Order: sequence, then structure tokens, then C-alpha cells
Amino acid sequence: MSIFKKSANQKQEEPDLSFGESLIVLIVILCILGFLIIIKHQAPQAPLFIAFTFLAIYGKVRGFSWDTVMNGMRSGLKAGVDPLIIFLSIGVLIATWIFSGTIPTIMFFGFKIISVKFFLPTVFLVCTLVGVACGSSFTTVSTMGIAFIGIGATLKINPGLTAGVIVSGAFCGSNISPLSGTTNLAASVGEISIYEHIRSLLVTDIPAWAVCMVVYTFLGLNSKSVSLDAVHRMMDGLQKGFWISGWAMLPVVLLIVLAVLQVPAIPSLGLGSLFAAGLGWFHAPSTSISSITKTILNGFVSHTGNKTIDALLSKGGIASMLTSLALIVFALALGGLLIRFNIIGAIINHLSGITKSSGRLTFATALTCIGVNLVVGEHYLAIILPGQSFVHSFDRLKLPRKFMTRVLNDAGAAVNAIVPWSVSGVFISGALQIDPLKFIPWAFFPFLVTIFSIIAGCLIKAKPQAIAD
Repeated sequence: MSIFKKSANQKQEEPDLSFGESLIVLIVILCILGFLIIIKHQAPQAPLFIAFTFLAIYGKVRGFSWDTVMNGMRSGLKAGVDPLIIFLSIGVLIATWIFSGTIPTIMFFGFKIISVKFFLPTVFLVCTLVGVACGSSFTTVSTMGIAFIGIGATLKINPGLTAGVIVSGAFCGSNISPLSGTTNLAASVGEISIYEHIRSLLVTDIPAWAVCMVVYTFLGLNSKSVSLDAVHRMMDGLQKGFWISGWAMLPVVLLIVLAVLQVPAIPSLGLGSLFAAGLGWFHAPSTSISSITKTILNGFVSHTGNKTIDALLSKGGIASMLTSLALIVFALALGGLLIRFNIIGAIINHLSGITKSSGRLTFATALTCIGVNLVVGEHYLAIILPGQSFVHSFDRLKLPRKFMTRVLNDAGAAVNAIVPWSVSGVFISGALQIDPLKFIPWAFFPFLVTIFSIIAGCLIKAKPQAIAD
């Protein structure tokens, strides 16, 4: 009988994949993605589609029913509904914030106060503070990040370096913010107070932040001086083409207020976009409603006559996010199959069986977080799956759960930013319009905070009687 057909009265018993088989499947998938994306420099959409198709067919050949395959795909997509809507909302936010003059105003005043030598540490500090204030790395990247990318390009600074600094600051700020969704999720997985969780995070995040600040300051001091003529031309172009005013900063204030009031991300982004669109119309009442809706759909198009400005500020809109959405859909579907086939579970169960010391347990948890990021690409799952799998191991060693939640945040949420095909990696690439492989080497914070988190775990002393148990 063909593996693609099953009689109506035939009851199919689904297989239980071993650790070895699961590991081989994961390695094959990572080889497909790594070869096509990193070595062949292909856009991630097609490699993810190939990996997903391979896994679906393998599952069927191995004995899973098509219903199981489809249900696994659906469950993966269901977990990503919120991020997908957030992506579309941020596309609208970018377009409306350019239309209202918000992002051009940030760029204009940024040119006034930022020098070439201290540009990088200033960007890092500002993005960290904004990330803490609004609790969202995505919002920070899509607002302050776009402005800083424009300023950096004018100052002749490597765009990949600028983007790496933006990412480091945004994810550091989000990591330690009580308003952050991932930070609250990690605390809830460990069933501890959000503030106890953040105090634990500071042990690793502050040293990582300090090292980043030193390195970025050093890199900035070695930047070449540039002529200020280009800066002045940019400032003139911004003044002529956009509304440059302190009033244009009101959408930023609104977004921070909504974050403080703990309004969820999706309605906050929607309100921020509508307010910005209304503010832009108030400044230019001759703008038709159809023009505004076109901007929301296709993005803002700059017509200042300055090629640099027009290139930097012609972006945003729902359509600009569709390519990223396609990638996320395939990544989530792939992750759903990996979970439904229990491939992820087999790997995690094997790792949890060899965690007999605090150092081993911390390393295994971090490794699992990184692994979920690599094969699933979803930062929420990179927190939930390892957390649910290792929580009893931390309890068995009588280790406070804050040590586990710290690893989940550092190696789960932060590392997601440096995986090219992950939710965060794709979003950053789309928002800043830069190849992930160009900014990842300069995004030091996710690397450092993961290393510091593992080191901190190795320094914890588990109680001897706990190990004996």
C-alpha cells in the first residue's frame, strides 16, 4: 500500500522517534538552512519552504498521518498569530511616523547633537533607554532604529555596524524592562515575580551592556571624520520635505504612555499609527484620505529631491512586511511539525537526563534555547519549551527558579535577534532594510549576555543533598 494512502478502517499508530533519529533530522534541517542561507546567500523564504516540505514528507514516510502533519502545521501557525499582526502593525507605524514627521524630526535633532566619534555609544544608550521605556525591541528598532540608520549612513558609518548597535541596545533594554512581553513570559514560566526575575537578569545584562558600551565607544573613536556638508544637506532636505517640530514627537510620547499603562502591543501600535496619521493630516489638511490609506498600505514615498533622504524615508506600509510574513509562516509551520513529531521533545528529554550540576543544567538550558531559536525561530517558544522541560531539574537541584528564568531570557529572547531566519532576525532585516548577516556580527549583546548567563550558572553551587536525591 502506498504511504500516501490509508484505508478508512485502518488505525495508524504513530511512531516515537528516538533521540538519535531526532538529532539527525535536526542536523539535516540546519544543514539545508545553513547551506542555502549562509553559504549560498539565498533569501530565507525558499530554504525554509524546502526544509518544511522535507520534514512534512519525512514525517509521512516515517509513519505520521497527513492529519498529524496538517495539525502540526496549524498549531505552529496558531502560536505566531500575534507576531504576524504585530509585523503588519509596525509596517503601518513606520509609514505613518514618517508621514507625521516623527522619524524625520528624530533624525533632524539627532544630526544636531550627535558627533561622529560618539555616534555609536549614543545610539546604544538611547536604544537601551527606549527599549526599557516601551518594553519592545521591535518598536525601538522600527522607530529610533530607522532614524539612526539614516544618520549613520550620512556619517559614512558601516550600516551593518550601526544596525548591530541598534539591535544590541534595543534587546538589552527590552530584556530588563518590566513592560516586555518576553520578560514577563519568562517570569511566568518560572512562576516568580517579574521584579525578582529582572533582579536576576541584571547580574548578566549589566556586565554585557558595559562591555558593549566600551567596545562600541572604541569603534566609534576609530571612525573616520567626515565632511559636515553632507549632514547640513540632509538637515536642509529634512526641513524642506517634512514637518520638523517638537509636536511631531507626540506619537513617541503616546507610545511610551501606553506602554506604562501596560496596553498590549497590538492596540498600542494601532493607536500610535492612527494618532500619527491624524497628526500628519492636521499639519497638511489638504492630504486626502485615499492618500493616507495608500500610505498605510504601500508605505510612505519621499519626494524631497535628495536621493539619500528619499531612499531612507520611502518605506513602511503593510505591503513592505508581506515578504517577512511569508518567511515567518514557513518558520512557524516548520516549528509546529518539529514539535508535533516530538523531535524537539526527544532532544530536550535527553539533555534533561544529564543535568546533574548547576553548570551542566544551565548550559543544557541555554543550548536548548539556542537550538529552538535555530530550528523554530520563534522567541516565545524558545522560552516556553526549555522552561517547561527543565523547571523540574532546577527544583531537583534546589536551585531558585530565577536562575532558570534568567537563562530563558538571555539565551531565548535575546539570541532570537541573531538568527537570520528567526522572527526577530527577519523583522530587523525588513525594518532596517539590511541583510541579517551584515548586522549579526556587530550585535554583541546577544552573544555576550548568553555567555555571561552560562558562566553565572556555572558559579552557582547546588546543594549536595539535592544531587543525592
